[in-house]
Amino acid sequence: MKPEDIDDLKQLVEFLKENQVAEFELDQGDQKIRLKFKQPEAPAVAHVLAAGAPAMMAAAPPVQVAAPAPPPPPPADPDAGLHMIKSPIVGTYYGSPSPGASAFVAPGDRVEKGQVVCIVEAMKLMNEIESDASGEIVKVFVSNGQPIEFGQPLFAVRTT
Repeated sequence: MKPEDIDDLKQLVEFLKENQVAEFELDQGDQKIRLKFKQPEAPAVAHVLAAGAPAMMAAAPPVQVAAPAPPPPPPADPDAGLHMIKSPIVGTYYGSPSPGASAFVAPGDRVEKGQVVCIVEAMKLMNEIESDASGEIVKVFVSNGQPIEFGQPLFAVRTT
């Protein structure tokens, strides 16, 4: 190789790196050049260049190829925007005033602020839990007789 060919090759390598070309192959008579560069994991745009001499490569305009589409966003949280009625104490959840009685509230029921929505038994005391918001009960997170923790969500309410 002649010194000017080495200079051209260096310019070609710099040009390919600047334009983030992953692979390049040149076959010119008895000279064969193949270059392969390590690419970042997700390039935004790939450049495809026509094969030719190094001087011609610098003048050749790159052709842009669109990157693959980004993955779809995660589904929206179904409980987003809902008010949570949480347990103010540790104890056992009861949804009705006595065994066999109908529940205080169920999904679809309308509640007013201050309305009793359940009972939490703590140390043999029955504590009435009141709604702290008005709206429609959308979801009940606990079942009858289930032990619950302080701050645990009990109901989801769509406020009005």
